[in-house]
Amino acid sequence: MLRKLTEYMLLLLVVLSTLTACSEESVVPGAATGAAVIGRPAPDFTLNDVQGRPVTLSQLKGKVIILNLWATWCPPCREEMPSMELLYRQFKDQGLEMLAVNVEENGAAAVKNFLQRTPYSFPILLDTDAVVQNTYKVYRFPETFIIDRNGIIVEKIIGGRNWLSEQSVKKLNFLLNG
Repeated sequence: MLRKLTEYMLLLLVVLSTLTACSEESVVPGAATGAAVIGRPAPDFTLNDVQGRPVTLSQLKGKVIILNLWATWCPPCREEMPSMELLYRQFKDQGLEMLAVNVEENGAAAVKNFLQRTPYSFPILLDTDAVVQNTYKVYRFPETFIIDRNGIIVEKIIGGRNWLSEQSVKKLNFLLNG
């Protein structure tokens, strides 16, 4: 009886862990996430993009940044990308930068295959050693941090979203234009 209960609890734990790996949209205002804290400067990092060029977060100060951590195997990650692309095209000339940080160990190969099927114009960075993922304490995908022109984290979003929603566009307009 005790063994069956233990097996059941273990199975329940595995199922719950799997369900939170790719979660629905939720906003966590004011939540501290280790080194990445809303209201504080975004931790700096340098990662290579898919072409092998280094991108450093602090060099983008003065822009509004959408920092999105994602994986090719995550359905909500893939679902939100078309709206990310349209948002990026609409606002990049006004000071928006979109950084999609892929967290897979085999990111270069996985992203290359992914982009052959669905190309995007915003920068996709490779975090194959989980440096940014660990610094920002990201464990569910996608997770997105919105960073203002001063380099301050103003919002953390867990889960996929439609980036063209009225709420998203309104917030972005405010951050870009005051």
